[in-house]
Amino acid sequence: MGRAHEVRKQSMEKTAAMKSAIYGRAAKEIYMAAKNGSDPSANLALRSAIDKAKSNQVPADVIQRAIKRAEGGDAESYAENRYEGYGAGGSMVIVDSLTSNVNRAIAEIRDAFNKNGGKIAQTGAVSHSFNSISLFIFAATNKDVEATLELLMETDAEVNDVFEEDENTVIYGAFQSFNVIKKALDDAGITEYVKAETTMIPSEYVDLNEEDKAKFEKMINKLNELEDVQNVYHNVNM
Repeated sequence: MGRAHEVRKQSMEKTAAMKSAIYGRAAKEIYMAAKNGSDPSANLALRSAIDKAKSNQVPADVIQRAIKRAEGGDAESYAENRYEGYGAGGSMVIVDSLTSNVNRAIAEIRDAFNKNGGKIAQTGAVSHSFNSISLFIFAATNKDVEATLELLMETDAEVNDVFEEDENTVIYGAFQSFNVIKKALDDAGITEYVKAETTMIPSEYVDLNEEDKAKFEKMINKLNELEDVQNVYHNVNM
């Protein structure tokens, strides 16, 4: 699998709206997971959601409020949906939504595509060009590539790649191996992550010309500001 672009991708906190959206999507994910149990040691889904939130610099009080809401029996529910489409220059985009208002979500997502040279497509139109993986990134000073490989070989995790980049150790694992890898790293004393999440990466990345790239970046920024958008995946070199 390709390395550079998913690894280098940072949380898009360019505007206050994006930062608020990051906190909001983390709170929803934690809330949904905590409805099945508020103890992270017993609820792996909650543990994963908390780890992901921490890696995106979500404050502890946001995390705790979401768990408290679930513990209090809050009846709010969210629907999960995935939308696929094309951006400027024929780029491929996948958008995951977690929303209490499906009509609002699809209207706003479609609007972000349509106003920036893109269009929503049918389910399956682009997802075949992406791979679902587990992604872990942490400071290489905590455990280098060789030590990490030795550690993971002692588990039954399916690991696709382990390498060092930008002074970090990076692990690409099978989507279903997330919890096994995370537990092995936890047991080895890794407590701080740049990334610890399941994600999607494209089989190949594409380059856009300046005009198309400007439209594409505007579309991605708009999608990441929407409160109903949970994740955005694409195949463009940024």
